[in-house]
Amino acid sequence: MGRGPSIAGRKNAQDAKRGQAFTKLVREIMVAARAGGGDVNGNARLRTAVDKAMAVSMPKDNIERAIKKATGELEGVVYEELHFEGYAPGGVAVLVECVTDNRQRTISDVRHAFQKFGGNLGTDGSVAYLFHRIGVLSYEKSAGEDRVTDAAIEAGAEDVKVWPEDGQIDVLTTPESFEVVRAAMEKAGFKPGHAEVTMRAELDVPVATDQVEAVQGLLARLEELDDVQAVHSNADLPAG
Repeated sequence: MGRGPSIAGRKNAQDAKRGQAFTKLVREIMVAARAGGGDVNGNARLRTAVDKAMAVSMPKDNIERAIKKATGELEGVVYEELHFEGYAPGGVAVLVECVTDNRQRTISDVRHAFQKFGGNLGTDGSVAYLFHRIGVLSYEKSAGEDRVTDAAIEAGAEDVKVWPEDGQIDVLTTPESFEVVRAAMEKAGFKPGHAEVTMRAELDVPVATDQVEAVQGLLARLEELDDVQAVHSNADLPAG
């Protein structure tokens, strides 16, 4: 019987994953700062990116250096945003958001991932209409559904969703009101465990049992790509 990975092996894998997360967050910080300036108080997208970086213990120096590179105070690589639309097996819509310094590499990597798992890249607009951009503030069950809901109503949120699997409470906002609602929730004593403006599907598509492996494989492979910042789909995958 084979032995499992050593402690050193597991640590190396964890370090590699952490490094990849840092790389993606640095790119997001740079794109946000380049687009809206380096002041986190006046740039909602930058503040969200910085909050994510701090949540995974990225050193403050790394964050500040990324902002300075983006605003021209330090010399740095210029990144651009790309997005791709396509379908996974079974008609599952997939939206891929990328930040890259090499457009051709990114296009090739994303296309290869779709092809490998039986999916197809589509044209601009082919699946984007199935998703909408939304602000999400997430809280643990222990925060209390009624208390969070009352605070969310006061803050001007759009809706509150409770996930039956683990009781997580999501406060939903428009992208425009995201920062206002977050500030009001925090003032009321509810600091979110996770907060972001993301894309969510209007309707989910159930995935047939014989296509689950291919759909999961495609989504996982896309998320592993260094240039990919986020992967959104309308896949309704079976639990477990």
